[in-house]
Amino acid sequence: MARVFTVSGSIVIGVSPDTAYQAVSRPADMGRWSPENLGTTPDSAAGSAPLGATFVGRNVRGRFRWVTRCTVTAADPGSRFAFRVHAIGIRRPRLRAPIATWEYRFEPTGDGGTRVTEIWTDDRRAWPEFVANAFDRLATSGRTFAVFQARNIETTLRNLKRELEREHAG
Repeated sequence: MARVFTVSGSIVIGVSPDTAYQAVSRPADMGRWSPENLGTTPDSAAGSAPLGATFVGRNVRGRFRWVTRCTVTAADPGSRFAFRVHAIGIRRPRLRAPIATWEYRFEPTGDGGTRVTEIWTDDRRAWPEFVANAFDRLATSGRTFAVFQARNIETTLRNLKRELEREHAG
């Protein structure tokens, strides 16, 4: 089976593109929606992350916990937010390598809502396919990262929709 390098999902949320952007562009808050990310470490800046900002994300999968160093690669309010994951570690992100890119796009729906699209791109292009597939199946309990991340994206978007619509109801 050929390796899939990009997966995405979309959802319509009943808030403006600026409101959705403001929520997603705060890496410290991502743990509120993501099934795997716990937000950022205390030494990471709070608030909306500008282009070029770095932050350390905290993650969990089962009993395994790790951190990642990330750099914001797009910060276009109301339109697009993206970051590149380029280091990983247990307590500190010491191992430097291209890992993944996460992107969020915000499109007005015409009725005051926003179509939010979340995109995950596997940046481990230099890994031989058989090594990546073996690692992925070990790290995700038998799935590829593409399948695993597609499910995470669906959960994250559903949680983001529920929370933003609840916060901005009325």
